[in-house]
Amino acid sequence: MTDNSQIETPAAPTKPEKRLNLAFLISLAVAVLLAWQWFDSRNQIEELQQEFAKRLTDIVDIVKDNRALVRDNQEALRETQVKLGLLENKLAESQNQQIALENLYQELSRNSDEWTLVQVQQMLDIASQQLQLAGNVKAALIALQAADARLQRIDRPQLIPLRKIINQDIERLKAVPYVDTVAISVRLDNLTSKADSLPLAMDARPHAGQSETGEQAAQSAWLKFVREIWQDMKQMVHIQNTAEQEIPLLAPDQLFFLRENLKLRLLSARLALLLHDETSFKSDINAAQGWLVRYYDNSSEATKAAQASLRQLQESQVNIEIPDISASLDAARNFKLAREKAAK
Repeated sequence: MTDNSQIETPAAPTKPEKRLNLAFLISLAVAVLLAWQWFDSRNQIEELQQEFAKRLTDIVDIVKDNRALVRDNQEALRETQVKLGLLENKLAESQNQQIALENLYQELSRNSDEWTLVQVQQMLDIASQQLQLAGNVKAALIALQAADARLQRIDRPQLIPLRKIINQDIERLKAVPYVDTVAISVRLDNLTSKADSLPLAMDARPHAGQSETGEQAAQSAWLKFVREIWQDMKQMVHIQNTAEQEIPLLAPDQLFFLRENLKLRLLSARLALLLHDETSFKSDINAAQGWLVRYYDNSSEATKAAQASLRQLQESQVNIEIPDISASLDAARNFKLAREKAAK
């Protein structure tokens, strides 16, 4: 039998074959590496996709929550804007009211100041009249002090010069000697009212007695008639023996004029007192004293009291130098005019 089944030994590869094999292996390795990388990248992409989807879901939820918050915030913002608009309206209304109140206060303050200035000017007019017409220093001083008190209540710096002038006039009035004009005037009025009731000297005559002594027998009608005539004659004629000066006899109409002239003298003395005319005052008092001594009953208590009162009045000092307070009145008028010009 022939040896046909002899095993053939493989032939050794050649160099080109080795290179092909190496390239194939490298390609295979690269393919495997690329496949692995692709697979790994795919897994990472899937994981990233899942992570992205999860985060996207979270973001969507957050966006939804944010949208809800935005809606709530927008609603709150609208409500806030509405409330803010109401507050702005109220604030504007409050500001308008405040401006109106300030204007009203300024108007009231201005009117109050003007009314106070009018009152002050009236008080200064009263003080000037009391001095010029009546010579009443006390009343003028009270009026000036009241005017200064009114100005002090206003408490305005621009009123300081006016108050200084008023206080200067107040000091001038305080320096004037005090004359109690009211008390002297009251005493003169009392004497005037008693002038009609003072007894006259001609009325103080002794009267014949009415009693008769002795026994009276029965009288006839003729004797009774004669007796009545005699009584009438005794009433018509009065005989008086006095060691003093002769008492003047006055007719009824002269008695009326005597009392009226006495009252006129007392009234003239009162007028001289108000004018602080000491010469005329004492002249009238002396004349009234002379009439009391000559025509009135000096033994009467009423006449004695009237004479004593006249002697006290004769010693009274009524002449004073009236100070000039026109500066206060002029200052008040000038201040009022300046204020009116500034207001225009």
